[in-house]
Amino acid sequence: MALFWRQGYEGTSLSDLTRELGVTRPSLYAAFGSKEELFLKALDLYEARAGYRQAALRAPTARAYARALLEGAADLHGDKRNPPGCLGVQGALACAPESRAIRDELARRRAFGERAIRERLEKAKALGDLPAQANPADLARYLSVVIYGITVQAAGGATRRELRAVAELALCTWPQIAPPAKLSR
Repeated sequence: MALFWRQGYEGTSLSDLTRELGVTRPSLYAAFGSKEELFLKALDLYEARAGYRQAALRAPTARAYARALLEGAADLHGDKRNPPGCLGVQGALACAPESRAIRDELARRRAFGERAIRERLEKAKALGDLPAQANPADLARYLSVVIYGITVQAAGGATRRELRAVAELALCTWPQIAPPAKLSR
């Protein structure tokens, strides 16, 4: 996982994989079937490790949910113990035509993540936790763009503190619910 995370799908050769895993090519093929299948398993492991998305679902409000997503991305990608950037972004930035299946799978997973955010925000709007004029699809797209922007900044060397500052700025644009009007006497 770390090798694909550092080098992307295309940037990781079979020789890199066999050297990292300490196995021969036949053993790699016997265990995983192909480089593509190994990458997909690594991607599954990466997504499980990025558990901040699941944890965010437990947030009590839409704003707390957005904060948990943005801060979770900043914390994961700002952690110097991890390779810089995001496996889902790094893995697809440069793909040869023969790797279209990988690019398509990564796009499918990003769309799934955005859809999950939209669904959570639709529930929040239905419960009155977002203003009536708020558009959950636009907010989900916005959060996704900021999260992926955080990962790109991390790949460029941004610190956790700098990434959290971006998350905080993004929350400044979060739609506010007007307080209830006071009853006149």
